Amino acid sequence: MLYFKLQYRIFLLFGCFFVLFFTSPLVINGQNFEIRGKILDAETQKSIDNANINLKGSELSEVSVAGGYFKLENVSKGKYTLFINAKGYVHYEQVVNLKDELDLGTIYLLKQGASGTGAALNHTIRATNITNLFNERPNLMGGNMIYGIAPEPTQVEGDNYLDSKWNTASLLLYRDNKMLEGSRVRYNITSNVVEIFNPETLKISSMPGIRVQNLVWVDSAHRVPRYFVNGKDFLDEGAPILGFFEVLVDGELPLMRRTKAIFKESNYNEALMVGNRNHQIIKRDIYYYLVGRDVIEVPSNRKNLFGIFGEKAEEMKKYVNSNELSVKDPNTLFQLFTFYNAKFPDFKPVMTTLVKYN
Repeated sequence: MLYFKLQYRIFLLFGCFFVLFFTSPLVINGQNFEIRGKILDAETQKSIDNANINLKGSELSEVSVAGGYFKLENVSKGKYTLFINAKGYVHYEQVVNLKDELDLGTIYLLKQGASGTGAALNHTIRATNITNLFNERPNLMGGNMIYGIAPEPTQVEGDNYLDSKWNTASLLLYRDNKMLEGSRVRYNITSNVVEIFNPETLKISSMPGIRVQNLVWVDSAHRVPRYFVNGKDFLDEGAPILGFFEVLVDGELPLMRRTKAIFKESNYNEALMVGNRNHQIIKRDIYYYLVGRDVIEVPSNRKNLFGIFGEKAEEMKKYVNSNELSVKDPNTLFQLFTFYNAKFPDFKPVMTTLVKYN
């Protein structure tokens, strides 16, 4: 009996030794690290506090503190998607491959509404690309560089202008309701700047869009007038808007269009030589209707679309069906809103509504 007790104790002792010996390396290999960085406004270079930072697929999250600094602690080695969300800014995502302590340096966020200058866009793209480069290719190898062939430089296709050509226009300024007539202008969507060309001096001056209440220009291609009003006079979910809306149909229920410039980064793969080599600036039109000062995006769903016309919903539906129109076509929206507003001959123009609130 004594023999079996001794054997049992030896077995327990050996078992404990076995567990300690073979699990110790796992503790070492399971070492945790930290990810830190600083978040700034890409345009103003000011720090962004109270931004939410988290690693997708994990419970790790943090909030940026004074100076825009953040630090995620006790992060296991591995590949993660860092996600940053700050109120009023475009969401930021970045893949990180954590092998050691990681300092992401400065991360630039762009304000929503396609705001920010071209330089700000470049800051954001550069910060993302450089970090990805070190994470994905720490030895800077890959693509054509393996063969000693320098890759072609990445270009940017497109521009940030609503119309890159100069249009003859009249501008109404907020200050003293001053009118500038017969100017040659073009509008930069991204920076919200109206550029004015003087044909006599051949010089170009710039004016912040927030100073222009509305403008009318003659389209350079179709020679028809286009009417724009400043978004700061409207509300989108209770907040003013940066940029201009084009009034397509005025009336009881105005139809307006806002154009955004969206930066699409190159998806070219150097190693496989597939994808789009150049970055692209893509123009996207979004359509809205106006109720008081509130701009509301036009629904894409047929049922919801007809619902905005209230008691005349069925009449609008019959109009679309009888003319075999597609609600996915912007021309249909123009025809539909024109048909509806024609039923209200004593309508109040958009500017009349704005004067009421100013």
